[in-house]
Amino acid sequence: MDVTKSTVSTETKLMRISEMSRQNPECEIKWLMPHFNLESLTNCFFELDGRKALGVDGVSKDVYRENLQVNIEQLISKMKTMSYRPGAVREVRIPKEGAPGAFRPLGISNFEDKIVQLMTAKTLAAIYEPVFRDCSYGFRPKRSCHLAIKSLVTYLYRHECEVVIDVDLKNFFGTLNHDVLLGFLRVRIKDETFLRYLSRMLKSGIFKEGAFHVTDEGSPQGNVASPILSNIYAHYVLDVWFDDVVKKHVSGPVEMFRYCDDLVICCRYRNDGERILKALEGRLDKYSLELNKEKTKLVSFSRKRSDRGEKQDTFDFLGFTFYLGKAQHGYMIVKVSTSKKRFRSKLARVKEWVRGNRNVPMRLLWMTFVSKLRGHLNYYGVSFNMEMVSKFLLKAKMIFFKWMNRRSQKRSLNWAEFSKFMKLFPLPAVKVQYKLY
Repeated sequence: MDVTKSTVSTETKLMRISEMSRQNPECEIKWLMPHFNLESLTNCFFELDGRKALGVDGVSKDVYRENLQVNIEQLISKMKTMSYRPGAVREVRIPKEGAPGAFRPLGISNFEDKIVQLMTAKTLAAIYEPVFRDCSYGFRPKRSCHLAIKSLVTYLYRHECEVVIDVDLKNFFGTLNHDVLLGFLRVRIKDETFLRYLSRMLKSGIFKEGAFHVTDEGSPQGNVASPILSNIYAHYVLDVWFDDVVKKHVSGPVEMFRYCDDLVICCRYRNDGERILKALEGRLDKYSLELNKEKTKLVSFSRKRSDRGEKQDTFDFLGFTFYLGKAQHGYMIVKVSTSKKRFRSKLARVKEWVRGNRNVPMRLLWMTFVSKLRGHLNYYGVSFNMEMVSKFLLKAKMIFFKWMNRRSQKRSLNWAEFSKFMKLFPLPAVKVQYKLY
């Protein structure tokens, strides 16, 4: 089927919506459902990864592809008559990084529902991306984790801060209030059918432990539309409030850096930090969100005081620990290193993976192992963190060697043999992948 012409047309319409939103952030948007057409939904089908786990109905991308045009035409027909109802989300629990024995829920939708979710996400992005604030980085085009980290480092380098508020939100994805979210969306979206389908998506229910559970709050992690929905929620609850209200009622400069539910607030004066933290708790409570009080804290982070010899604290953001250390010329600057919690959890995952795959032929296993280490280097290979990256690669290498020696006597190897093997197939070179200054 030739989808190019209409797909471009749909994309053009979304670009026009985006431009309207950029020019007038308060403009109202109507007639969104016509974007859910044969061509755009087919395009969404091809964009989705077919290797993901299956939803409750057990239909894979390959199975759906067998009658692709018919399936999508039937989907559109159901949407036009309001008879389309998203299926329940299958919940699986995966280990929570940095918290041994703890798990976080991940929602797996039916494949057809993912098609609708992706088109919904594209539509919402066209409306809201142009109005999202600069403090927001998570799940946005051209705004990566590394950019968030560099922006925070740059701000702390250029501005004196007495304290940083290290904010930890309790179960952010799982406690989004559906009525509040739909209320935010209704401010600008005037297509009631679109909003009704969004409501159905949010309230489609969860299938876990062999039983169906009604969902009154939250947006499952794993739902293709969850990132944009959570950003819209945080945009109104946090970003707009911080820029338009908080900044007008403080004594000195303050700035927030948010990557989805991971955020920190930099404050010139401690008094401002204390007041903001108190106001933040009330603001979150108003919108059914909650601070994790055990993990949320005010962190002393003054470069001037550090230069005078006063010990300052550290804080974690996006898997890195931020601390003050001496530059080559002797003055204090902001540096980062892999957080201890993330370091331990990543090593535990390496151990679990090698142990679980130790019977795979060693050369094949090593190639995949090196690829995983390269991914670690690509993320954690930032300025000032080479020592921690080298340490991680060394420990990971020793884990690999240990489990290769736990295979049968015939297949085990000594260190000399392993060293020769590594010369032929070396580990990735440790070097800075992303400069922070």
